[in-house]
Amino acid sequence: MNPHAATPSQDTQRKLGFYGGAFDPPHLAHMALAKHAVAHLSLDALYVVPTGQAGHKAPSKTPAFHRLAMLSLAFNDMPQVVIDDRETRRAGPSYTVDSLNELQAEHPQAQWFLIIGEDQAQSFEGWRDWQKIVAMAQVVVAARATGDPVGPSESKWHNRGVPNAIDLAFPAMDISATRIREAIE
Repeated sequence: MNPHAATPSQDTQRKLGFYGGAFDPPHLAHMALAKHAVAHLSLDALYVVPTGQAGHKAPSKTPAFHRLAMLSLAFNDMPQVVIDDRETRRAGPSYTVDSLNELQAEHPQAQWFLIIGEDQAQSFEGWRDWQKIVAMAQVVVAARATGDPVGPSESKWHNRGVPNAIDLAFPAMDISATRIREAIE
């Protein structure tokens, strides 16, 4: 049983975050963003959800059980983080909308926040059922730091498909999972 999972009656006023990605491998920027989101959004829990078979890109090079183990180690000092393996157990492509639907059903009274990067915000209208995602969760975009840690966005993507998105000012970190894998190879 997950110690961070709440029963539906405990969900009232809870603020829960969803942070998905390949995490292949998880790195310092992933951890820094998670800590920043928990602190600045006052999240009660942040669900870190590694993809199984992503619907929009090539499969992860690292098997899911290894990525889950690395995530558990990376976030072991953050009690608010829940490593959620639902997408790695799902047959076929994984989509954020499906996972958010399931989590919302498990926590119907909670307020949900979807944490994404600016790169993902640029392509957000291409996500499966993005309109449903916007209806289920407050979209929070980890944007390059500009002063105010949480505020309305003025980026180009803001007035397109995500009119209620907010920026989560986050210092740019020159770290990439792709570059880490390339260096190891």
